[in-house]
Amino acid sequence: MEMFSYRRKIKRDYEKLLESLDRILDGETIEETYDESLDAAIIDRLTRIMNRVELRQDRAEEERDKVKQLISDISHQVRTPLSNVVLYSELLEESFQQDGENPPLKLVSKIRKNAEALSFQLQELLKASYSEQEMIHLHPMETNVSEIVKEACQRVEDFAMKEGISMHIQVQEETVLADLKWTVEALFNVIHNAVKYSDRDSEIQIEEEIYESFVCIRVKDFGVGIPEEEVTSVCNRFYRGSNVSNEPGIGIGLYLTREVLQKQKGYLKIDTKEGFGTCVSLFLHRAY
Repeated sequence: MEMFSYRRKIKRDYEKLLESLDRILDGETIEETYDESLDAAIIDRLTRIMNRVELRQDRAEEERDKVKQLISDISHQVRTPLSNVVLYSELLEESFQQDGENPPLKLVSKIRKNAEALSFQLQELLKASYSEQEMIHLHPMETNVSEIVKEACQRVEDFAMKEGISMHIQVQEETVLADLKWTVEALFNVIHNAVKYSDRDSEIQIEEEIYESFVCIRVKDFGVGIPEEEVTSVCNRFYRGSNVSNEPGIGIGLYLTREVLQKQKGYLKIDTKEGFGTCVSLFLHRAY
């Protein structure tokens, strides 16, 4: 008789457990207070798991919405400079036909400025697509640090000259395990930020420091710096610092840099003081 009663109790407990699990799977929140029995512990843990899954789904949905909005915004911003490039090109062509000699410099300047605006928007859109982790495929191999620095600096050289920024470079022929293309992209983002957020006619320093297991590429500027309370957030996707919100950009560069480094077992370190500049250190594994 006791065995029969025990089995009935077990059956009721399992039925109650299954009912609760069905409610959780249907998206309901279980708010009843349970005792310290095994089924209560199982329900509690499953509820916590479901809550975490829902939170991650909400975050993923929020990021997808941001990407959609970003693409829409950039599409609108690209349309204007592209239309202007076409318009000024037509005017320039007509001017050539009329004058037969020197092109009007004002039209040439307008074409250049609109082409630069178009190029910037397309680069930002490209970075946004790269920021999806599944699109970053790395193939680390022995790579010379000086080659990484050289290629990254060449990409930002024209922008630095335009802003009157000088780059002081001091690196050695040390070898690291890195994907050349993506690591150049990661370093370029950091150097480009250093130039963009520095005062005109100032300088940035690019140095190398060798540790037992890592090589550090350090980029130091003397620009606006980052507010102390925002340092932990600047590598988040789409995050823009409160003191640079008026500058062009969408908040992808440092996020992408961190992802590239982490996928190569490296890491990123930021030291900064608002109003005095920022030092960003990229750590890559040495090749032995």
